Amino acid sequence: MVNHVKDIEAIDQTDDPYLLLPTNHMEPVQLPASQVPRYQSWGRYPKVKEGLVEPVFWRGEIPDLSEIDKTVLPFGYGRSYGDSCLNEGGLVLDTTFLRRFIAFDDEAGVLRCEAGVSLAEVLALIVPRGWFVPVTPGTKFVSVAGAIANDIHGKNHHHAGTFGCHVTQFELLRSNGERLLCSPTENADLFRATIGGLGLTGVILWAEFKLKKIANPFIAMERIRYRSLDEFFEINAQSDHDFEYTVSWMDCLIGGQHMGRGLYWRGNHATAEQGASRRLRKKPRLRVPFDFPSQLLNTLTNRMFNEAVYRSQLTRKIQAISSYDDFFYPLDVILDWNRAYGKQGFLQYQCVVPKDDNYRALKEILAQMRRTGEGSFVVVFKTFGEIKSPGMLSFPRPGATLAVDFSYKGKKTLKFLDTLDQIVRESGGRVGCNLMEKTIQTRIIRRFSAR
Repeated sequence: MVNHVKDIEAIDQTDDPYLLLPTNHMEPVQLPASQVPRYQSWGRYPKVKEGLVEPVFWRGEIPDLSEIDKTVLPFGYGRSYGDSCLNEGGLVLDTTFLRRFIAFDDEAGVLRCEAGVSLAEVLALIVPRGWFVPVTPGTKFVSVAGAIANDIHGKNHHHAGTFGCHVTQFELLRSNGERLLCSPTENADLFRATIGGLGLTGVILWAEFKLKKIANPFIAMERIRYRSLDEFFEINAQSDHDFEYTVSWMDCLIGGQHMGRGLYWRGNHATAEQGASRRLRKKPRLRVPFDFPSQLLNTLTNRMFNEAVYRSQLTRKIQAISSYDDFFYPLDVILDWNRAYGKQGFLQYQCVVPKDDNYRALKEILAQMRRTGEGSFVVVFKTFGEIKSPGMLSFPRPGATLAVDFSYKGKKTLKFLDTLDQIVRESGGRVGCNLMEKTIQTRIIRRFSAR
């Protein structure tokens, strides 16, 4: 591999607001997790008893895992939901200090870096050189290892599949101290188990993945206001072939003939002509300074917000040339936006339901939200394509996928999610297992995880 990364310190890392400790050569030290409040999930639920945190600064100086008498779990930037990134009473290995680029072949578009490098740092390196990440979630503040462990998916699943589809190899540290090179041809079973394996197969030390060629940092996009689920599927069918990126925001609390109405985004990387003479403008960041009162988010305010968002676009369709930040990461400009849900936190519920029976399950889920008032203003709706991930436990499969952020209101919320689980399970669909230990029974995990 051609190494074009000569001066890592020259790469701007100030775009990452979650770097709390300096990246100098400190000796590893175990700290109580309660002293470093960022060691929690993004939804801030569930709350767990304090454990220990050990920062990892060098991939060649990892603690001997075989001598640790606690459970061990790697931790990145804490953007996972539920308890998938938590290790109650155990040891957390903070891998965010493994932030070095190892090699970059800017002719073939292949990047190798340490596990804790964030997608923000990757983009800062590759976008000016005419490359983009193959798949990205709705935030760039995730680590490369986290992208693999969660097998992230984005707006282009129908064209590119999941992140794991583009991973060529990585080094995995096992609990017995063994270091294994994993790829589709070497230790292939561990390669497949680690992609989407939520960190349970070991610690990823570095990874290599393929990039996507682009002409500039802009997206030629359209946003369409649609009036119903049927209209969404009509627009989506028209868009899947011609647009690499498709996604929608949905008003989940409206019923009748307008059930599922919302705003539909579609876009492609801009051509050289479309991006000519344009310059990126860095937007100022905002921050939610305190926890909002839990009473602020309720059925009435959610309905009002959804109505305002839907009516904010006066024409049916708008076209624009957008920066990649504005198109992919609109919430990244609001730091600590999860505090808007209050101290009790929130849960993200994501499911995928098959196309059979005219999406009966999806309509029943929306009807349940409307009847109970358990809705939200953060709702992402899109369809998955046919591309299979190499990951054994990868979440996406063909169908429609809905992701909703629910304020946590105790057992009432968990009971409601159990009801949604039942609907999805009976449809032959799948739920995201981000609350593995707290709310999903083993028999349901086995059913949803079967390949």
